[in-house]
Amino acid sequence: MSIIRFLVRVTALLLVVLTGLFIAFAFYGWISKPKREWVLRTWSRCLMKTTGVKVISEGYPIMEGPVMLTANHVSWIDIFIINSQRATAFIAKSEIRQWPVIGWLVAAAGTIFIQRGSRQAVVEINQTLSNHFNEGTCIGLFPEGTTSDGLTVLHMFSGLLEGAMKAQVPIQPVALLFSYQGQRSGRVAFVGEQTLVANIWVLLSSKDVSVTVRFLPPVTQAGETVVMSRQELADKIREVLLKEIVPV
Repeated sequence: MSIIRFLVRVTALLLVVLTGLFIAFAFYGWISKPKREWVLRTWSRCLMKTTGVKVISEGYPIMEGPVMLTANHVSWIDIFIINSQRATAFIAKSEIRQWPVIGWLVAAAGTIFIQRGSRQAVVEINQTLSNHFNEGTCIGLFPEGTTSDGLTVLHMFSGLLEGAMKAQVPIQPVALLFSYQGQRSGRVAFVGEQTLVANIWVLLSSKDVSVTVRFLPPVTQAGETVVMSRQELADKIREVLLKEIVPV
């Protein structure tokens, strides 16, 4: 049954991917921003259905105006989980752009790629974020910089928070809580030495996988001057997420 389940889902996933690529290259750049955001949300919801992962939304994302969403990072599908709720341009490491299929997907979703470990790249991205925020864009960030098993929250890096702090946009934490057969689990987490192909097999062949995407109260407000340092803000975001994510 696992093989059949995988074959059905991977076929559906490829169809959604091809449809998304056609939309991206054919007319996505020609339609208005509200329509692009609707297309991205709808397409992301379709993609999540093909994976068999049930998405449960709790709380409310800020839907109007610029905002930065800061989430814990578990899998390559995190981007599409959040995009299914509000269209979001994510900041991601440049290596992802080279991944087969997944790289095309995240690029089509408007991902902003950054060279990991480059201080100059961080400066340039923070400058770019100002333009995005001026256009009312929702920016997504995984401050951990890598994935975890989803049962904890790693140290959070603060460099890319600077753009949101300077723009004085709200920063809203988002907790992603994955479950397998009704229990919190790291089964589908993309971590360690696991290859992308192996992770796709685990994800698409598994039954009863769900994710709760929990939108939490913003840690900063629109127009607010943040008096704490970047790292203090990153630590505050981590503290908020830990309370939601670490099982008790």
